[in-house]
Amino acid sequence: MAGKTLYDKLWDAHLVRSDENGSDLLYIDRQLIHEVTSPQAFAGLRMNHRLPRRAGANLAVADHNIPTKDREKGIEDPVSALQIQTLGDNCDEFKIPYIPMEDARQGIVHVVGPEQGATLPGMTIVCGDSHTATHGALGALAFGIGTSEVEHVLATQCLVQKKMKNMLIQVDGKLEKWVTAKDVVLTIIAKIGTAGGTGYTIEFAGQVISAMSIEERMTVCNMAIEAGARAGLIAVDQKTIDYMKDKPFAPKNEDWKLAESYWNTLTSDTSASFDKKIILNGSDIQPQVTWGTSPELSLNIHDKIPRKNPEYLNALTYMGLNESTSISDYLLDKIFIGSCTNSRIEDLRDAAQIVKGKKVASTIKLAMVVPGSGLVKKQAEAEGLDRVFKDAGFEWRDPGCSMCLAMNADRLAPGERCASTSNRNFEGRQGQGGRTHLVSPVMAAAAAINGYFVDVREIV
Repeated sequence: MAGKTLYDKLWDAHLVRSDENGSDLLYIDRQLIHEVTSPQAFAGLRMNHRLPRRAGANLAVADHNIPTKDREKGIEDPVSALQIQTLGDNCDEFKIPYIPMEDARQGIVHVVGPEQGATLPGMTIVCGDSHTATHGALGALAFGIGTSEVEHVLATQCLVQKKMKNMLIQVDGKLEKWVTAKDVVLTIIAKIGTAGGTGYTIEFAGQVISAMSIEERMTVCNMAIEAGARAGLIAVDQKTIDYMKDKPFAPKNEDWKLAESYWNTLTSDTSASFDKKIILNGSDIQPQVTWGTSPELSLNIHDKIPRKNPEYLNALTYMGLNESTSISDYLLDKIFIGSCTNSRIEDLRDAAQIVKGKKVASTIKLAMVVPGSGLVKKQAEAEGLDRVFKDAGFEWRDPGCSMCLAMNADRLAPGERCASTSNRNFEGRQGQGGRTHLVSPVMAAAAAINGYFVDVREIV
């Protein structure tokens, strides 16, 4: 009899009931909440005279709209200010645990969750944000939901879902130095396309994935959604368990022993069958730069921009690129190191290694580093990383989503070209008319110093 995949195990453990139409009712262990997709959900509770089923199973964080500088001046944009105020008021009314902008723990919800231990292996986790897939790095089944579903989880602690198929992406071998988790996931997306994972939950495995730190695994799972999958997973191992120790929300004492015993079962059985399997060789992966308006449109740093054809014409035109040229031929305007993909302490340490003792190119209008949380910022400052960045000419900001999606003051002007460590490069993603190139933190740092894209391996 075939064994179970990790996805199968997590699904079955949370199955409340199935119906004849193939829909399942799943129990949800944790809901993460932010200010953008929650107001209507709370309004629905209020209108229908409902209370949260388990208020303490939720955790709210302000992250999308908050400013990353001059916070003492308050939030200038009235719409953003209203959203933040509304989140705080709703959490007070419904007794939802809330980390406000002024809290030292505040940050991007997908950084704060794991950091606080609100994300635990074996959980089902939802959030009104597509990059909830990040939490799959800890062996949790995590996915984004819509606002009406946010309300449903608040009211019932359950959610109706259809089960996905299983895909295994195995990355074997070993990465070259300065080739990163971001390069791995961009390579995967370029190979299978942004619809390649549609209808699947992706489990990432292999020697390269096993060798990654938990933070690197979060980068990979974070972008599973950009490959079309709703969720990404990585099996629990000793690194996972070590990461969870002493987290504020993590189990303690005897509960820890019980949890650890369960967590060690959160791997796919050796006899498990996957609906689709893809194998890559890590030694073939090179530093990546996206050239188009989709994460799948990326290339190795030394490859040429593709020739114009009906498939690529719109992307090349929007990005202001010429066919068969090098991505290094184009000057950059701004550098953004941050987002729920690449704003953790390891990302900042790596980027700081590249810029230490150097200066941002005079042609760069703005280079900014936005830590993923207040605790990441505090740790980076304790290690002197802030000074490294500031001495080089970077702005050192407060935590938040920032320029990833241009919902606050951090954005590109029309036509500006940006090296970004975020996860999406759609038209207008970082500001109307802005041109986004997705890269790793070390590639963004190298681009800041040179003013254009270079192979980070050749300048270190």
